[in-house]
Amino acid sequence: MPNLALTISYNGTRYHGWQRQKNAVTVEETLSRAIARVAGGEPPPITGCSRTDAGVHALYYVCNFFSETSIPAEKLPLALNTALPADIRARRCAVVGGGFHARFSAVSKTYFYQTYTEKIANPFLRDFAYHFPHEIDFERVKDAAAHFVGRHDFSAFMAAGGAQKTTEREVTALEVTRGGGLLRFEITADAYLYHMVRIIAGTLLYVGAGRIDGAAVPGIIKAGDRRNSGITAGPMGLYLAKVRYGGRNGEQNRQEQKTQE
Repeated sequence: MPNLALTISYNGTRYHGWQRQKNAVTVEETLSRAIARVAGGEPPPITGCSRTDAGVHALYYVCNFFSETSIPAEKLPLALNTALPADIRARRCAVVGGGFHARFSAVSKTYFYQTYTEKIANPFLRDFAYHFPHEIDFERVKDAAAHFVGRHDFSAFMAAGGAQKTTEREVTALEVTRGGGLLRFEITADAYLYHMVRIIAGTLLYVGAGRIDGAAVPGIIKAGDRRNSGITAGPMGLYLAKVRYGGRNGEQNRQEQKTQE
């Protein structure tokens, strides 16, 4: 049975995250039902690249499932979009090797987090950016962001309830930009802890507002105590932006990378 890698985008506002749950509408369940409607049969199990939380968005979210549908992979997104709600769009699909796993085959993931600091909340940004109504020192934020790059134990940036066996992660890039009234953090890492990006964003916001000394960030990382880091910034500002995959041969790489183009 062919293994299909599907790239989707979604507005996570009205969903209780990606992962299927009882008594809650999720992206996974909605997509699975759409696949069954288009391809026939029962809703298939779907493997997602990330367990995004309620209210979190995705520009490029990769998932995979097995299906014997007669619809060619390249045409499946168009068919799925006739069965999906408007806040979920199938973008690309490719046949990949049977061993491809949307989560465990990933080499790195890139998220961005956006916030704004106007005194009055903007109703048009309510679901798409976090409102932090405080003056921010942009240079202090940029300087502090550099401390997160590298391989560290990120225990201080994991929310209670995280089930990861290890807390060491490698952040390969963390860029801070601003424009159009928005402050944006873009982070790439090999993997993430529970709420890690949102807590890093909240910590940097506290640095910018003068509530945490930027020079103290290395010590906060080293101590591994969640009580020393900043707030968990809201989910509406978080977006999964890119997932990068590796493979054991060039052909598999090319097939998988089609989902990212």
